[in-house]
This record gives sequence, C-alpha cells and structure tokens, in this order.
Amino acid sequence: MPRKEQEPERGKYSKVTNKSIEIISIHHVAIICSDYKKSKKFYTEILGLKPINETFRKEKNSYKLDMQIGDNIQIELFSFPNPPQRLTEPESCGLRHLAFKVKNVELAKKELETKGVEVEDIRRDQLTDKKYTFFKDPDGLPLELYQE
Repeated sequence: MPRKEQEPERGKYSKVTNKSIEIISIHHVAIICSDYKKSKKFYTEILGLKPINETFRKEKNSYKLDMQIGDNIQIELFSFPNPPQRLTEPESCGLRHLAFKVKNVELAKKELETKGVEVEDIRRDQLTDKKYTFFKDPDGLPLELYQE
C-alpha cells in the first residue's frame, strides 16, 4: 500500500511565515555589568565603541550607556546594584556569546593583548574556514572576534 505523506506539524517552530513580523536586523544588545566604570572603559576605550548617550536613572540607581557599532547596531551597557553573577562555566542556556566582525583577527588580537586583555589562540571555523578567537569582558561575558 502506498505511503501517505504526512502534513508538516504546525506549532512552535512551524515554517509558516508571519507577514506582520519583518525582522530587519539586530537593533541592540543589552549587557548588565557589575562595575560600571570598569566596563565603560573596556567597551569604549579598549574595544573602541562610540558612546552615543549616557543616562543615570536615579530611581534605579543605574547607569545606561548606549554605544554605536557600525551604522545601525548598538550595545546598551547597564549597571544595577549587586547584579547576580553570570553562569559562564559550564555553559548554560541563554545567550552564549557576542561576536564582533573584524577585518583582521590577528591585528585585533594583538591590539587587545597590548591593552592587557587575555585572548585565546586564533582558530578556524570548520564550516566557513574563517578565523576567530575569544576573549572576555570584565564580568566574564564571552566575546568573539570573527574574520570578515
């Protein structure tokens, strides 16, 4: 007897398109830090991200710093009193790491190392053959440099 094709299962991960949600790009990534001054220096002076707007929110005893990457993407750096530590080792559910595209991984690695940042050895992506490496921000958030 010929086998009847089954209808694809509709549900959480259905391939049905939603015309009302048209994601264009990532607008921003939000990062919570434990030491605002230290993290602000790391992201603006060491990584060279351009500060756009800095706000102190008195009711939350919290800073928010918007930083620009390229033309359209931002990183929001937040400070909160006594935030819980991030579980990085072992890896856990949630955002795994943040990757930055760079023109030259070797030069970027050397530049970070001259500024006192510990950077892993450069590796090659098995699927794309692109070079990449990892380092961490002051709170241990894994960051990646990925060859353009």
